[in-house]
Amino acid sequence: MDRIDLQILKILQDDATVTVAEISSRVALSATPCWKRIQKMETLGILKKRVALLCAPKVGLGLTVHISIQAGDHSSEKLDDFVRAVQAMPEVLEFSRLAGEVDYALKVVTSDISAYDDFYKRLTAIMPLRNVTSHFELQKIKSTTALPLDLAAGAAPEIRESFGRPAERVVALRPV
Repeated sequence: MDRIDLQILKILQDDATVTVAEISSRVALSATPCWKRIQKMETLGILKKRVALLCAPKVGLGLTVHISIQAGDHSSEKLDDFVRAVQAMPEVLEFSRLAGEVDYALKVVTSDISAYDDFYKRLTAIMPLRNVTSHFELQKIKSTTALPLDLAAGAAPEIRESFGRPAERVVALRPV
């Protein structure tokens, strides 16, 4: 990826409704090559999807809960069943498997504490769990979906190569 690709990604992270004409103007590239770059990034999975971000409380989902889970049974079959069941729960916005004392972390939204209690009962009924810790979000201080692309510049040679640019080469000089 080059500077133009990163600029395109920054623009789309800020507002996915921006037209290709506007993006091409902002990155000083004509529309067709700009569109081809966007399509290539979609094909490579760099651009996963374009979405609208909603305000959860304004649509009736005012309770956000961060949950840490320690599994009781670590057999592959039980964990696979657990993962499938949790993935299917509509309240779950994020679901990650972790290393360390906690096995899984979830970010869940519900309308209120009563709805969360119903969710909690369904969650803990899936399989025996060693520990489930719920942290109720009181205030969202920072929330972004935009990745800090300036920090990642040049960090993915396999992506750079897939864009048709050679990877950096290291040349070792031998003493004469």
